[in-house]
Amino acid sequence: MDPAILLGFLAVENPGREILRAEILSGMELSEVLRRSRQLIRQSELEADHAIQIAIDEAAESSGSAIDELELRRQVEQELAGFGALQSLLENPEIEEIWINQPGEVHFFGPAGLQRQSLPINAAQLRDIVQRMLKHSNRRLDRLTPYVDADLPDGSRLHVVIPEITREYWAVNIRKFSAAKLTIPNLVEAGSMSVSEGAFLRDAVNSGKSILVSGATQAGKTTILSALLREVGAEERIVSCEDTFELALEHRDWVAMQTRPPSPEGDAEIGLRELVRQALRMRPSWLVIGEVRGAEAMDLLVALNSGIPGMCTLHANSGRGALEKLLTLPLLAGENITERFLRPTIAGAVDLIVHCVRDSSGKRTVAEILEVSDALLG
Repeated sequence: MDPAILLGFLAVENPGREILRAEILSGMELSEVLRRSRQLIRQSELEADHAIQIAIDEAAESSGSAIDELELRRQVEQELAGFGALQSLLENPEIEEIWINQPGEVHFFGPAGLQRQSLPINAAQLRDIVQRMLKHSNRRLDRLTPYVDADLPDGSRLHVVIPEITREYWAVNIRKFSAAKLTIPNLVEAGSMSVSEGAFLRDAVNSGKSILVSGATQAGKTTILSALLREVGAEERIVSCEDTFELALEHRDWVAMQTRPPSPEGDAEIGLRELVRQALRMRPSWLVIGEVRGAEAMDLLVALNSGIPGMCTLHANSGRGALEKLLTLPLLAGENITERFLRPTIAGAVDLIVHCVRDSSGKRTVAEILEVSDALLG
Protein backbone atom coordinates (compact mmCIF):
# COMPACT_ATOMS: atom_id res chain seq x y z
CA MET A 1 0.00 0.00 0.00
CA ASP A 2 1.30 3.44 -0.91
CA PRO A 3 2.07 5.29 2.36
CA ALA A 4 1.27 8.62 0.72
CA ILE A 5 -2.45 7.90 1.06
CA LEU A 6 -2.33 7.22 4.77
CA LEU A 7 -3.76 10.57 5.87
CA GLY A 8 -0.46 11.83 7.14
CA PHE A 9 0.34 8.71 9.15
CA LEU A 10 3.50 8.79 7.08
CA ALA A 11 5.19 12.06 6.21
CA VAL A 12 4.21 12.93 2.63
CA GLU A 13 7.05 13.74 0.26
CA ASN A 14 7.01 15.61 -3.08
CA PRO A 15 7.22 19.24 -1.87
CA GLY A 16 7.61 20.50 -5.41
CA ARG A 17 4.01 19.65 -6.32
CA GLU A 18 2.11 22.67 -7.63
CA ILE A 19 -0.88 23.34 -5.36
CA LEU A 20 -2.58 26.40 -6.80
CA ARG A 21 -2.46 27.47 -10.42
CA ALA A 22 -0.60 30.78 -10.66
CA GLU A 23 -2.38 31.83 -13.81
CA ILE A 24 -5.52 33.80 -12.89
CA LEU A 25 -7.93 35.11 -15.45
CA SER A 26 -9.49 38.53 -15.32
CA GLY A 27 -12.12 38.62 -12.58
CA MET A 28 -14.45 40.60 -14.83
CA GLU A 29 -14.02 38.10 -17.67
CA LEU A 30 -14.83 35.18 -15.40
CA SER A 31 -17.75 37.01 -13.82
CA GLU A 32 -19.31 37.80 -17.20
CA VAL A 33 -19.01 34.21 -18.47
CA LEU A 34 -20.50 32.93 -15.22
CA ARG A 35 -23.39 35.38 -15.44
CA ARG A 36 -24.11 34.47 -19.06
CA SER A 37 -23.81 30.70 -18.40
CA ARG A 38 -26.30 30.90 -15.55
CA GLN A 39 -28.66 32.98 -17.67
CA LEU A 40 -28.59 30.41 -20.49
CA ILE A 41 -29.12 27.51 -18.09
CA ARG A 42 -32.03 29.26 -16.38
CA GLN A 43 -33.79 30.89 -19.32
CA SER A 44 -32.97 28.57 -22.23
CA GLU A 45 -32.82 25.35 -20.17
CA LEU A 46 -29.53 24.38 -21.78
CA GLU A 47 -27.22 21.73 -20.37
CA ALA A 48 -24.38 23.26 -18.37
CA ASP A 49 -21.65 22.20 -20.82
CA HIS A 50 -23.51 23.73 -23.76
CA ALA A 51 -24.31 26.94 -21.88
CA ILE A 52 -20.69 27.37 -20.79
CA GLN A 53 -19.39 26.88 -24.31
CA ILE A 54 -21.80 29.46 -25.74
CA ALA A 55 -20.83 31.96 -23.02
CA ILE A 56 -17.13 31.39 -23.67
CA ASP A 57 -17.58 31.77 -27.44
CA GLU A 58 -19.41 35.05 -26.89
CA ALA A 59 -16.66 36.28 -24.56
CA ALA A 60 -13.96 35.32 -27.08
CA GLU A 61 -15.75 37.17 -29.89
CA SER A 62 -16.17 40.35 -27.85
CA SER A 63 -12.71 40.29 -26.27
CA GLY A 64 -10.07 42.59 -27.66
CA SER A 65 -7.36 40.03 -26.95
CA ALA A 66 -6.88 36.28 -26.88
CA ILE A 67 -8.23 34.41 -23.85
CA ASP A 68 -7.31 31.03 -22.41
CA GLU A 69 -10.55 29.20 -23.16
CA LEU A 70 -9.55 25.94 -21.44
CA GLU A 71 -8.62 27.71 -18.21
CA LEU A 72 -11.74 29.86 -18.39
CA ARG A 73 -13.90 26.75 -18.78
CA ARG A 74 -12.17 25.08 -15.83
CA GLN A 75 -12.82 28.05 -13.55
CA VAL A 76 -16.42 28.44 -14.69
CA GLU A 77 -17.10 24.73 -14.06
CA GLN A 78 -15.57 25.05 -10.60
CA GLU A 79 -17.84 27.96 -9.80
CA LEU A 80 -20.99 26.33 -11.18
CA ALA A 81 -20.54 22.77 -9.91
CA GLY A 82 -17.77 22.98 -7.31
CA PHE A 83 -16.37 25.39 -4.77
CA GLY A 84 -14.60 27.90 -6.97
CA ALA A 85 -10.99 28.75 -6.22
CA LEU A 86 -10.94 26.25 -3.33
CA GLN A 87 -11.81 23.27 -5.54
CA SER A 88 -8.23 22.40 -6.53
CA LEU A 89 -7.18 22.36 -2.88
CA LEU A 90 -10.15 20.19 -1.92
CA GLU A 91 -9.35 17.73 -4.70
CA ASN A 92 -5.65 17.47 -3.80
CA PRO A 93 -5.29 14.26 -1.71
CA GLU A 94 -1.98 15.48 -0.24
CA ILE A 95 -3.58 18.43 1.55
CA GLU A 96 -4.97 17.69 4.99
CA GLU A 97 -6.36 21.02 6.16
CA ILE A 98 -7.30 24.36 4.60
CA TRP A 99 -8.03 27.63 6.37
CA ILE A 100 -8.79 31.21 5.38
CA ASN A 101 -8.39 34.19 7.71
CA GLN A 102 -9.17 36.89 5.17
CA PRO A 103 -10.08 37.15 1.46
CA GLY A 104 -7.22 36.95 -1.00
CA GLU A 105 -5.08 34.35 0.76
CA VAL A 106 -5.33 30.75 1.91
CA HIS A 107 -3.32 28.67 4.36
CA PHE A 108 -3.02 24.90 4.12
CA PHE A 109 -1.05 21.95 5.39
CA GLY A 110 0.36 20.00 2.47
CA PRO A 111 3.44 18.09 1.29
CA ALA A 112 5.78 20.94 2.24
CA GLY A 113 4.16 21.53 5.64
CA LEU A 114 2.35 24.76 6.45
CA GLN A 115 1.97 26.98 3.42
CA ARG A 116 0.25 30.24 2.45
CA GLN A 117 -0.68 31.35 -1.03
CA SER A 118 -2.75 34.03 -2.70
CA LEU A 119 -6.34 33.12 -3.52
CA PRO A 120 -8.25 34.97 -6.25
CA ILE A 121 -11.47 35.63 -4.33
CA ASN A 122 -12.92 38.64 -2.56
CA ALA A 123 -15.13 38.72 0.54
CA ALA A 124 -18.38 38.35 -1.44
CA GLN A 125 -17.06 35.36 -3.40
CA LEU A 126 -15.88 33.68 -0.21
CA ARG A 127 -19.33 34.09 1.36
CA ASP A 128 -20.91 32.60 -1.77
CA ILE A 129 -18.59 29.57 -1.68
CA VAL A 130 -19.35 28.95 2.01
CA GLN A 131 -23.10 29.18 1.45
CA ARG A 132 -22.82 26.63 -1.36
CA MET A 133 -20.86 24.35 0.96
CA LEU A 134 -23.57 24.58 3.60
CA LYS A 135 -26.31 23.43 1.23
CA HIS A 136 -25.13 19.83 1.57
CA SER A 137 -25.78 19.74 5.32
CA ASN A 138 -28.74 22.16 5.38
CA ARG A 139 -27.04 24.18 8.11
CA ARG A 140 -27.23 27.95 8.25
CA LEU A 141 -24.87 30.80 8.96
CA ASP A 142 -26.02 34.34 9.70
CA ARG A 143 -25.92 36.98 12.45
CA LEU A 144 -28.22 34.87 14.64
CA THR A 145 -26.08 31.76 14.14
CA PRO A 146 -22.59 33.22 13.53
CA TYR A 147 -20.67 29.92 13.62
CA VAL A 148 -21.29 26.50 12.16
CA ASP A 149 -19.93 22.95 11.94
CA ALA A 150 -20.96 21.05 8.83
CA ASP A 151 -19.87 18.22 6.58
CA LEU A 152 -19.07 18.55 2.88
CA PRO A 153 -20.10 16.07 0.16
CA ASP A 154 -16.68 14.38 0.26
CA GLY A 155 -16.85 13.92 4.05
CA SER A 156 -14.59 16.86 4.92
CA ARG A 157 -15.52 18.93 7.97
CA LEU A 158 -16.28 22.62 7.57
CA HIS A 159 -16.09 25.14 10.39
CA VAL A 160 -16.90 28.83 9.85
CA VAL A 161 -17.11 31.83 12.20
CA ILE A 162 -18.28 35.24 10.99
CA PRO A 163 -18.38 38.82 12.35
CA GLU A 164 -19.27 40.08 14.88
CA ILE A 165 -17.72 37.03 16.52
CA THR A 166 -14.62 37.50 14.36
CA ARG A 167 -13.16 40.98 14.07
CA GLU A 168 -13.66 41.67 10.38
CA TYR A 169 -13.57 38.68 8.01
CA TRP A 170 -15.11 35.24 7.74
CA ALA A 171 -12.82 32.59 9.28
CA VAL A 172 -13.07 29.31 7.35
CA ASN A 173 -11.48 25.98 8.26
CA ILE A 174 -11.82 22.72 6.31
CA ARG A 175 -10.50 19.48 7.77
CA LYS A 176 -10.15 16.85 5.07
CA PHE A 177 -10.30 13.12 5.57
CA SER A 178 -8.56 10.47 3.53
CA ALA A 179 -10.66 8.67 0.94
CA ALA A 180 -8.66 5.54 1.74
CA LYS A 181 -10.55 3.15 4.01
CA LEU A 182 -7.71 2.40 6.42
CA THR A 183 -7.66 -0.83 8.41
CA ILE A 184 -5.49 -1.99 11.28
CA PRO A 185 -3.26 -3.99 8.88
CA ASN A 186 -2.79 -0.81 6.79
CA LEU A 187 -1.69 1.13 9.86
CA VAL A 188 0.69 -1.65 10.90
CA GLU A 189 2.18 -1.64 7.39
CA ALA A 190 2.59 2.14 7.57
CA GLY A 191 4.45 1.91 10.86
CA SER A 192 1.71 3.67 12.81
CA MET A 193 1.45 0.77 15.24
CA SER A 194 3.44 -2.39 15.83
CA VAL A 195 2.40 -5.85 14.68
CA SER A 196 1.72 -6.86 18.29
CA GLU A 197 -0.33 -3.72 18.94
CA GLY A 198 -2.39 -4.38 15.83
CA ALA A 199 -3.06 -7.98 16.82
CA PHE A 200 -3.92 -6.93 20.36
CA LEU A 201 -6.44 -4.30 19.18
CA ARG A 202 -8.06 -6.67 16.68
CA ASP A 203 -8.52 -9.25 19.43
CA ALA A 204 -9.92 -6.56 21.72
CA VAL A 205 -12.61 -5.59 19.19
CA ASN A 206 -13.46 -9.24 18.50
CA SER A 207 -13.81 -9.75 22.28
CA GLY A 208 -16.21 -6.80 22.62
CA LYS A 209 -13.84 -4.55 24.59
CA SER A 210 -14.84 -0.90 24.99
CA ILE A 211 -12.12 1.40 23.66
CA LEU A 212 -11.41 5.11 24.12
CA VAL A 213 -9.10 6.69 21.51
CA SER A 214 -7.30 9.78 22.82
CA GLY A 215 -4.89 12.32 21.40
CA ALA A 216 -4.36 15.96 20.56
CA THR A 217 -5.94 17.76 17.62
CA GLN A 218 -4.92 16.09 14.30
CA ALA A 219 -3.25 13.19 16.08
CA GLY A 220 -5.29 10.70 14.05
CA LYS A 221 -8.05 9.82 16.52
CA THR A 222 -10.82 9.48 13.93
CA THR A 223 -8.57 7.40 11.66
CA ILE A 224 -7.77 4.97 14.50
CA LEU A 225 -11.44 4.84 15.53
CA SER A 226 -12.52 4.07 11.95
CA ALA A 227 -9.89 1.33 11.63
CA LEU A 228 -11.09 -0.26 14.88
CA LEU A 229 -14.71 -0.16 13.73
CA ARG A 230 -13.78 -1.97 10.52
CA GLU A 231 -12.96 -4.97 12.71
CA VAL A 232 -16.57 -5.19 13.95
CA GLY A 233 -18.29 -8.30 12.59
CA ALA A 234 -20.79 -8.00 9.77
CA GLU A 235 -23.53 -9.54 11.95
CA GLU A 236 -23.18 -6.79 14.58
CA ARG A 237 -25.02 -3.45 14.59
CA ILE A 238 -23.18 -0.11 14.96
CA VAL A 239 -24.96 3.09 16.02
CA SER A 240 -22.81 6.23 15.98
CA CYS A 241 -23.40 9.73 17.36
CA GLU A 242 -21.35 12.72 16.13
CA ASP A 243 -21.42 16.50 16.15
CA THR A 244 -20.91 16.38 12.38
CA PHE A 245 -20.56 13.31 10.22
CA GLU A 246 -16.90 12.25 10.04
CA LEU A 247 -16.89 8.47 10.26
CA ALA A 248 -16.91 6.67 6.92
CA LEU A 249 -17.66 2.96 7.23
CA GLU A 250 -18.82 0.26 4.86
CA HIS A 251 -20.68 -1.77 7.45
CA ARG A 252 -23.98 -3.27 6.36
CA ASP A 253 -25.73 -2.62 9.70
CA TRP A 254 -24.74 0.91 10.68
CA VAL A 255 -26.87 3.90 11.73
CA ALA A 256 -25.07 7.27 11.73
CA MET A 257 -26.58 10.26 13.57
CA GLN A 258 -25.37 13.84 14.00
CA THR A 259 -26.41 16.70 16.28
CA ARG A 260 -28.60 19.61 15.20
CA PRO A 261 -28.11 23.19 16.39
CA PRO A 262 -31.15 25.32 17.32
CA SER A 263 -32.59 27.50 14.56
CA PRO A 264 -34.12 30.99 14.59
CA GLU A 265 -37.35 29.38 13.33
CA GLY A 266 -37.70 27.56 16.62
CA ASP A 267 -36.24 24.15 15.79
CA ALA A 268 -34.91 22.75 19.05
CA GLU A 269 -31.28 21.80 19.52
CA ILE A 270 -30.54 18.07 19.44
CA GLY A 271 -27.29 17.40 21.28
CA LEU A 272 -25.10 14.36 21.80
CA ARG A 273 -26.85 13.40 25.05
CA GLU A 274 -30.15 13.05 23.22
CA LEU A 275 -28.52 11.10 20.40
CA VAL A 276 -27.04 8.64 22.91
CA ARG A 277 -30.48 8.13 24.47
CA GLN A 278 -31.98 7.50 21.04
CA ALA A 279 -29.14 5.15 20.10
CA LEU A 280 -29.87 2.92 23.10
CA ARG A 281 -33.36 2.33 21.69
CA MET A 282 -31.92 1.07 18.39
CA ARG A 283 -30.58 -2.27 19.63
CA PRO A 284 -26.90 -1.42 19.11
CA SER A 285 -24.21 -4.06 19.31
CA TRP A 286 -21.72 -1.18 19.43
CA LEU A 287 -22.34 2.38 20.61
CA VAL A 288 -19.95 4.97 19.14
CA ILE A 289 -19.53 8.65 20.04
CA GLY A 290 -17.35 10.53 17.58
CA GLU A 291 -15.93 12.81 20.24
CA VAL A 292 -16.74 13.04 23.95
CA ARG A 293 -16.35 16.59 25.22
CA GLY A 294 -19.13 17.27 27.71
CA ALA A 295 -21.95 15.84 29.79
CA GLU A 296 -22.58 13.09 27.23
CA ALA A 297 -19.65 11.31 28.90
CA MET A 298 -22.04 10.37 31.69
CA ASP A 299 -24.57 8.88 29.28
CA LEU A 300 -21.79 6.92 27.57
CA LEU A 301 -20.55 5.45 30.85
CA VAL A 302 -24.04 4.42 31.89
CA ALA A 303 -24.67 2.81 28.50
CA LEU A 304 -21.38 0.89 28.54
CA ASN A 305 -22.09 -0.34 32.06
CA SER A 306 -25.32 -1.88 30.76
CA GLY A 307 -23.34 -4.40 28.75
CA ILE A 308 -23.10 -2.64 25.37
CA PRO A 309 -19.50 -2.28 24.14
CA GLY A 310 -18.55 1.08 22.71
CA MET A 311 -15.88 3.31 21.26
CA CYS A 312 -15.25 7.05 21.34
CA THR A 313 -12.53 9.67 20.93
CA LEU A 314 -11.41 12.27 23.46
CA HIS A 315 -8.90 15.14 23.34
CA ALA A 316 -6.02 14.55 25.75
CA ASN A 317 -2.24 14.80 25.95
CA SER A 318 -1.72 11.26 27.23
CA GLY A 319 -3.59 8.07 28.03
CA ARG A 320 -3.61 8.90 31.73
CA GLY A 321 -4.71 12.44 30.88
CA ALA A 322 -7.66 10.96 28.99
CA LEU A 323 -8.60 8.91 32.03
CA GLU A 324 -8.45 11.99 34.26
CA LYS A 325 -10.62 13.87 31.80
CA LEU A 326 -13.14 11.04 31.82
CA LEU A 327 -13.30 11.48 35.58
CA THR A 328 -14.16 15.16 35.10
CA LEU A 329 -16.52 15.45 32.13
CA PRO A 330 -19.42 13.45 33.66
CA LEU A 331 -19.54 15.99 36.51
CA LEU A 332 -21.09 18.37 33.99
CA ALA A 333 -24.19 16.16 33.89
CA GLY A 334 -25.35 17.07 37.41
CA GLU A 335 -24.36 18.08 40.93
CA ASN A 336 -25.20 14.69 42.42
CA ILE A 337 -22.41 12.94 40.48
CA THR A 338 -19.21 12.40 42.46
CA GLU A 339 -15.74 11.13 41.69
CA ARG A 340 -16.34 8.32 44.18
CA PHE A 341 -19.19 7.13 41.97
CA LEU A 342 -17.27 7.66 38.72
CA ARG A 343 -14.16 5.59 39.45
CA PRO A 344 -15.91 2.19 39.65
CA THR A 345 -18.25 3.26 36.84
CA ILE A 346 -15.33 3.96 34.51
CA ALA A 347 -13.60 0.74 35.55
CA GLY A 348 -16.72 -1.17 34.54
CA ALA A 349 -17.27 0.75 31.31
CA VAL A 350 -13.92 1.33 29.57
CA ASP A 351 -11.44 -1.48 28.91
CA LEU A 352 -8.69 0.18 26.87
CA ILE A 353 -7.30 3.63 26.11
CA VAL A 354 -5.43 3.95 22.80
CA HIS A 355 -3.41 7.17 22.76
CA CYS A 356 -2.09 8.48 19.45
CA VAL A 357 0.36 11.28 18.70
CA ARG A 358 1.62 13.25 15.73
CA ASP A 359 5.31 14.17 15.48
CA SER A 360 6.91 17.25 13.91
CA SER A 361 7.16 15.53 10.51
CA GLY A 362 3.42 14.89 10.43
CA LYS A 363 3.62 11.14 11.05
CA ARG A 364 0.92 9.77 13.34
CA THR A 365 1.51 6.78 15.59
CA VAL A 366 -0.03 4.93 18.50
CA ALA A 367 2.02 6.03 21.49
CA GLU A 368 0.51 3.81 24.17
CA ILE A 369 -2.28 1.38 24.93
CA LEU A 370 -3.52 1.36 28.53
CA GLU A 371 -5.70 -1.31 30.08
CA VAL A 372 -8.09 0.41 32.48
CA SER A 373 -8.03 -1.14 35.93
CA ASP A 374 -8.79 -0.24 39.55
CA ALA A 375 -5.06 0.22 40.11
CA LEU A 376 -4.76 2.64 37.18
CA LEU A 377 -7.73 4.62 38.47
CA GLY A 378 -6.14 4.88 41.87
